[in-house]
Amino acid sequence: MASLPDKSTPPRTWPEGEALLAALSPAMVDLMDELSSTMFCAKDVTGRYVLVNRVFVARTNERSRRAVVGRRATDLFVPQLAERYDQQDAEVLRSGRPLRNELELIRRLGGTPGWFLTSKLPVHDGAGHLVGLVSVSQDLREDDADDASMDSMARLVAGIEERLGQALTVADLAALAGCTPAVLDRRVRRVFSLSPRQLVLRARVDRAAELLAGTDLPIAEVAVATGFYDQPAFTRTFARLTGETPSSFRRRARR
Repeated sequence: MASLPDKSTPPRTWPEGEALLAALSPAMVDLMDELSSTMFCAKDVTGRYVLVNRVFVARTNERSRRAVVGRRATDLFVPQLAERYDQQDAEVLRSGRPLRNELELIRRLGGTPGWFLTSKLPVHDGAGHLVGLVSVSQDLREDDADDASMDSMARLVAGIEERLGQALTVADLAALAGCTPAVLDRRVRRVFSLSPRQLVLRARVDRAAELLAGTDLPIAEVAVATGFYDQPAFTRTFARLTGETPSSFRRRARR
């Protein structure tokens, strides 16, 4: 069994938590506890924490993993942020699709905020049943990223999301971020390991995937809504980045 929880007494367990524990690799879980700047947690399908690492505990007001296991985000983080985390979880569990590299604030109750880059993956048991999710959040302060830079990147991401259907030049992106193009390039590569144009492309493909899976919009309209020149260009790019055409992606997502 995975070994993150405190070992002085047996960890609290419940049916949903047991199912998730059984589906996780003990070696992977042990590795998560070696991380020094990345939060790790595993949640069951009811939203309760089943496993957390030391870094996760340090971002709460609790002193031990045992005090966190069995609780929910609303017990540990400020309400507005906890609601956002729950919404993310619900979408991952509903769609079965990962959340990748989401820039967000994490703030404990009564504590100071920190910028994190979060990814979440659904977890299935051996029979293919959904049993929960795992989440990692990388602390961007560990790289000495100042608040101004993180605020700039947050405004950039929000601006891109609002303008996905528009042509965006590097100058446009720099204006959204409130910096020069040269500073923009350095900040985006540092935070996202992408160029600014790659960041926009990833946002467009992510939105396209959401529209393909969750709406009946014709593929040509999805292409326009996400800023692609035309349907053939959209199909080529989507297939190159995801490994399947928009139509095949839509069929698979709706099975």
